[in-house]
Amino acid sequence: MKSAAAVSSRWSGRWRRSTPSKTKRASIRFFMATARVRSSGNGISLSSVSSTGIRRWSTRRRYESVQAMLNTPLPVALPLVRYTAVTGWSRSRNGPGRTSSAAARGKTSRAKVAGRFIHFSWYVQPARGPPRARPLRGSVIFCLAEMRFATAILICAAAVAQEWPHYGGEPGGNRYSPLAQIHRGNVAKLKRAWSFSIGEPDRPLEGNMNSDAEQTAFECTPLVVDGVMYITTPSSRVIALDPETGRRIWEFDPQAGAKTRIFLQHRGVSMWRSPDGREKRLLYGTSDARLISLNPATGKLSPGFGREGVVDLKPGVADRWPKARFTITSPPAIYRNLVITGARLSAGGDGLGPSGQVRAFDVLTGKLVWTFHTIPRPGERGHETWQGDSWRDRSGANAWSILSVDHARGLVFVPTAQPLGYNRAAGMNLYGNSVVALEAATGAYRWHYQMVHHDLWDYDIPAQPNLVTFELGGRKVDAVAQVTKMGLLFVLDRDTGKPLFPVEERKVPQGENTWPTQPIPVKPPPLSRQTFTRDELNRVTPEAERECAALFASARYDGMYTVPGKDRNILFPGTLGGANWSGSSFDPLNGRLYVNVQNLGNVRGAGRFWTATRWPCQEPPWGSLVAVDLRRGEIAWSVPLGVVDELAARGVPKTGTVNLGGTIVTGGGLVFVAGTNDSRFRAFDAMTGAELWVDRLEANGHATPMTYRGKSGRQFVVIAAGGGGSFSRKTADILAAYALR
Repeated sequence: MKSAAAVSSRWSGRWRRSTPSKTKRASIRFFMATARVRSSGNGISLSSVSSTGIRRWSTRRRYESVQAMLNTPLPVALPLVRYTAVTGWSRSRNGPGRTSSAAARGKTSRAKVAGRFIHFSWYVQPARGPPRARPLRGSVIFCLAEMRFATAILICAAAVAQEWPHYGGEPGGNRYSPLAQIHRGNVAKLKRAWSFSIGEPDRPLEGNMNSDAEQTAFECTPLVVDGVMYITTPSSRVIALDPETGRRIWEFDPQAGAKTRIFLQHRGVSMWRSPDGREKRLLYGTSDARLISLNPATGKLSPGFGREGVVDLKPGVADRWPKARFTITSPPAIYRNLVITGARLSAGGDGLGPSGQVRAFDVLTGKLVWTFHTIPRPGERGHETWQGDSWRDRSGANAWSILSVDHARGLVFVPTAQPLGYNRAAGMNLYGNSVVALEAATGAYRWHYQMVHHDLWDYDIPAQPNLVTFELGGRKVDAVAQVTKMGLLFVLDRDTGKPLFPVEERKVPQGENTWPTQPIPVKPPPLSRQTFTRDELNRVTPEAERECAALFASARYDGMYTVPGKDRNILFPGTLGGANWSGSSFDPLNGRLYVNVQNLGNVRGAGRFWTATRWPCQEPPWGSLVAVDLRRGEIAWSVPLGVVDELAARGVPKTGTVNLGGTIVTGGGLVFVAGTNDSRFRAFDAMTGAELWVDRLEANGHATPMTYRGKSGRQFVVIAAGGGGSFSRKTADILAAYALR
């Protein structure tokens, strides 16, 4: 291995002074490979030369990522370049030097050699505009790889993520893609590339297991792995598609031959690959609580897994309550050779029913490896938070949402629901309404943080925890960011579970067996409305004002955490949030979390706190898209999300709408989101919140989109447009793919 000085001496470059509209170049030569950085008035691009040709990715000026890929099968690393509007480089034998542009000034770059990687980094402090507390920092990581049949060493710029191999894009659920072919400058040209009908346009009520008694939503987020797309449908079918065209490759139907087809929202599958990449499995759960393993190439059941590819999840957990709901709606987590899953539950009014325990199974054999009791049993940590036998046969505290995995730490992060039954004796009731960190290999407890004590409001922790890394107080921190139905955002240290921003225990309304306080973060501020008064009711039309005033007058309301009772009372935020399973996306380059929320309450005994037209009964906005700067614990921007066409036609300013279905953020500086009750799919500027593009769907897109790069080199963005769910009886069965034309 060459020394750092020897490597940096290989740098050769040329710099030509010119006006900002002209091009400046710096050429970097390492042994047999050349990487060229180009800066112009429109942006920065980096191209890599290899024996198979040139690939180039461009970004607009001021955008924060430059990605490059060498078209070679050699091992690669991931480069991320962060910069301000640098317009020139000076020539230096010892590496890229100080910029001589008047637009920026910086410190001399450094080159380090660590193992098989070379890391160049620099700092740039803008000369214009307000001074930064810390300069922008940039880096490029190059991988040193030996050629198999030669002694020459190549420097290979690393490949960016081309596919979408996990529900959340990656195991930590951040739903970020560095792809930037579609960006702020051209997103207006985005058009429908292909559509696929799943063949389930009508999800009849007699086969519907949803408590809202509405048509079932189509909530799937597809995976794209090794050039194949995998989707699930509301009846638990799995379909493999060609991601370039939407052509069906194969289909698996777990309800084949059933007299009555059961429909339930389903969010997708998970992929397991062996360390050598030779073996693969698709794993997912069904509406009747079966854990299924499929061959991704054929769609056939994996014969060595459980009983001919199927593990029944009910024995020992739910078999004593055959009429209770025990289903799987979210894709399981994968850690090494384990598949880890929770379940969605229901129970009687006494709260007794199936256990909410989290379990891990061997991914090849289906054998149970470990179990974690989310309601601790005698002798287990947390059992003291239950009085007497109130824990026994208690249902709930289950993990119905998506789990996150930190492979480096060997941890799985579990968001849990409320323990069921309102007759519970006083106590904090661990591990309900918590994020619980477990050792993924064994299920051993590591830490927990409870966000609702003794929940009486159905304030489940509904979304996948975001495993984020950002700068706080001058140092990088690894954190867990968790959105909640209450519209609160908790940011926790990933190793200890301790809050990174202050959290106060504040007094709340009291009743029988209630806990005296609830945790409220001081920072970041709430993402959605927390309370309202009589003067803040809906007045968008005279009819809406009269209807909402009558509903408000008929119910008791004591503010947030109003104690439920036998009388009619208002719960606000309601059981749909705030935030919900839609969750959030995170841009690792700007440190921002993007969350879509709604402002909607419940009236116990009367359903949702809305009008007959399903307009929420408090003043707008009824739905918002919010960007949170985690580096400062502040809201960067918040904009209304969605439009009510009838009100817009009357000249009413944009109100936003109720929404379910999450965001993604991309290297093109865009946030994509559907979810709204207006059948639209939108793209927003990630820096400003400006709406840059919108298209009408066949029905509401109550799903989280995803993006990938196809074999043709085109970037696609895909959303499930199915309608149904809690907001609309209009349904469709379309998977819609968009690309530039």
